[in-house]
Amino acid sequence: MRRLFARLVTRSAPAAGVAGWRRPPIETGRSRLIAIGAGFTLLFTIMAGRLIDLTLLREGEEPRLTASDARTPAERADIVDRNGTLLATSLKTASLYANPKRVLDADTAARDLAKALPGLDRRDLAEKLASDKTFVWIKRGLTPGEQNAVHRLGLPGLAFQEEYRRVYPHGRLAAHVLGFSNVDNEGLAGVEKGLEGLLKTPVRDLAGPLALSIDLRVQHVLTEELAEAVGQFQAIGAAALVTDVTTGEIVALVSLPDFDPNHPGAMPKDALFNRVTLGIYEMGSTFKAFTVAMAIDSGAASLASRYDATEPMKISRFVINDYHAKRRVLTVPEVFLYSSNIGAAKMALDVGTKRQQSYLRAFGLLEPATLELPEVGKPMSPSPAQWREINTVTVAYGHGVAVSPVQLAEGVGAIVNNGVRMPSTLIKRPADAPLAGKRVISPEASRDMRQLMHQVVNKGTGTKAAAPGYSVGGKTGTAEKTGVGGYRTRALLSSFVGVFPIAAPKYLVVVILDEPKGNPRTQGYATGGWTAAPVVGRVVARIGPLLGVAPNAPDDVLPERTVMAASAPAGGSRVSR
Repeated sequence: MRRLFARLVTRSAPAAGVAGWRRPPIETGRSRLIAIGAGFTLLFTIMAGRLIDLTLLREGEEPRLTASDARTPAERADIVDRNGTLLATSLKTASLYANPKRVLDADTAARDLAKALPGLDRRDLAEKLASDKTFVWIKRGLTPGEQNAVHRLGLPGLAFQEEYRRVYPHGRLAAHVLGFSNVDNEGLAGVEKGLEGLLKTPVRDLAGPLALSIDLRVQHVLTEELAEAVGQFQAIGAAALVTDVTTGEIVALVSLPDFDPNHPGAMPKDALFNRVTLGIYEMGSTFKAFTVAMAIDSGAASLASRYDATEPMKISRFVINDYHAKRRVLTVPEVFLYSSNIGAAKMALDVGTKRQQSYLRAFGLLEPATLELPEVGKPMSPSPAQWREINTVTVAYGHGVAVSPVQLAEGVGAIVNNGVRMPSTLIKRPADAPLAGKRVISPEASRDMRQLMHQVVNKGTGTKAAAPGYSVGGKTGTAEKTGVGGYRTRALLSSFVGVFPIAAPKYLVVVILDEPKGNPRTQGYATGGWTAAPVVGRVVARIGPLLGVAPNAPDDVLPERTVMAASAPAGGSRVSR
């Protein structure tokens, strides 16, 4: 700059000795100032042109938002549990990209980047950096340490783009509920996908985070107990959920195996499968709860009705047996307590095929569950035209119809909730929100069913579901899984549905173990009463205090008078087939 000024000053002064003439000093100063001003103007013009060229005219620079990108990933709402505990949030992160045309040495740059960012393939990097493109991604979602390592390389042609990465602070816990997002912060599974529009709507900026019905404390207990049972019985998988039968809210949902949503690319394929909502299974004897409920509600049977289970039942070319046959006439309570297939089958025939279909539809078992997840399975059942007498019989004890565990929970919830079915939801309901339930059975039939379910845990097939301090009711279920050529006798789906406190039901717990193996502690049995029922008992004992359910006083326990009276021999009572 000094040289420029010197030249300008020299050129502005006339040569010495020209006719002895000298310009006045004020004229000389003005000329010099004009020259200096012109020089500065030229310099700033060149700098402005260069700036425009770098920021607007050149390709391959930092990506810019288009009109369609007006809502940035930062606007995606946080997700919290029902108590405000953070389940998912978006954090600022840096992503590395390159303009290969500005990379001086692709091989050297690839070698240095592979060292700074372990996990990247050096050959792949070299190909990217040697391409004729003007923009290539190197790695998305760098950690601060990785970003600093790249900075220290000082390689030309590299730059960072600020982005947002979805983070799940509790890892695997509630993975199938939350799902996960991709590198562009778009939901791909779980509520992240099912509620994508709600999570990205600008209105959420005013409404705050999205509150789910999940209670993370209960979720932890259910996951821990279910994982222990899977290990103990060497099961290939498991499913469980806890629901509030009075509101339909799902308080906990676990499917095993699970995955870490922070690393979706590392998950095994089978881990992504949500057994609670997408899995469709024949539920076995848990379906007897629906059979007995519809029989009592429709008047086809009462607690005093009796069914002859002395001999196996033959229908068409099929023979129906009881697992633990009593080989005598059974009352309705005994059919339920001892889980008699014969008694349930005869009861269903008394109800009739058309009424059976109508009740099952009302319980929500013939249509997919309405839930805020994309992973919802479609139940399997015979079409009305193909629903024959044999189907009516087998459906009575849980064969021939396959439903998801969440459908089972919703249906049983209706049985114990004074007969009102509440639609399942994963969104926390406001305390003052109106509840839109649908009546399925009468309050009187619901009361009778609660008494029967209480006796199943007291002295029936579900005694191992008892929880100290809490009155629990429920029903066991064991079904053989289907395979090539028919049912696989050694591949069981063992389950238990528990409700507490049974005198005034609030919470329902479903536990299902996929192909459990018996062990010495279970005397070799792998049925629901031996494997799933104990899990329910432990879960109830642990979550009761967390959910504010006080231990039962003696008066809270359902009376046995009605059930026990019905179980006694009654002269003149009708004995069905």
